[in-house]
Amino acid sequence: MTRSRRLQSIVDAVGDTPLLRLRTLERETPGVEIYVKLEYMNPGGSVKDRPARQMMLDAIADGRLTRDKVLIDSTSGNTGVAYSLFGAALGYRVALVMPSNVSKPRKDITRAFGTELIFSDPMLGSDGAIARVKEIVAADPDKWFYPDQYANPSNPKAHYLGTGAEILDQLGDRITHFVTGMGTTGTLMGTTRRLKEHPRPIVCVGLEPAEALHGLEGLKHMATSIVPPIYDPSILDEILPVRTDDGWDMSDRLAEQEGIHVGHSSGANVFGAFAVAQRLASRGEAGCVVTIACDRGDRYFAPMKWDRHYVW
Repeated sequence: MTRSRRLQSIVDAVGDTPLLRLRTLERETPGVEIYVKLEYMNPGGSVKDRPARQMMLDAIADGRLTRDKVLIDSTSGNTGVAYSLFGAALGYRVALVMPSNVSKPRKDITRAFGTELIFSDPMLGSDGAIARVKEIVAADPDKWFYPDQYANPSNPKAHYLGTGAEILDQLGDRITHFVTGMGTTGTLMGTTRRLKEHPRPIVCVGLEPAEALHGLEGLKHMATSIVPPIYDPSILDEILPVRTDDGWDMSDRLAEQEGIHVGHSSGANVFGAFAVAQRLASRGEAGCVVTIACDRGDRYFAPMKWDRHYVW
């Protein structure tokens, strides 16, 4: 029996997220199990709590982050929420650069923690935010601590120590495939490295949007994006493209049939896992496929320019 935890700080609440079996989807993949790790149950509401905490704690430990500096980074929202949460809890000031078209809930949440927001060109997406934060830091380097989540080894380290280890603890030898999307690529890189150390071979698949212009917020189409320095495709077994509509439709299906309300990148993750499971089932192979629910769907309630209009 797992005992309830008593915490000294909200910082200690990260991790140990549950793994949920998606039995409705499994009706179409006989012999193949599908699981999703509910990362939205972290205190900041997303998978990004893990790397944000790791990057901050590592920087505090080695002296890169001090009380006289302001933490600044580029984000599409979730990492920013995590920085803001832990900045408030640990007593460090935070500023964020994000595209101006990120959802209103994320802007409101980060501001609630006292974070300063700086907006970049919405048409340039996450790459525009990266360019803008580098300009700001270069203009006054002594003022800022710039963790750079796209290049910081503490990002995948968080998932190597946490996400990957937890999945193995939860499923052991049963897991055959791991599938997740690529943004900073920290989740994919760190988890894959941990899973590849397991004695049993585990196939690791990276997902990316099928189109350069897409509506899967937080994910990167690598061929047309700034490639994160932490990204190493050589450790992957496959890269799978996912269309925007497939990610959105799967988000809807998960809410209606599984009772979990997740964002569109999570929908894309589950769609990719479902596609891999279908492929295995079609060949008569058994399997156990795991993916990540990155965040909750309520962070996408505010209308965005690429929102679809449904006719019921």
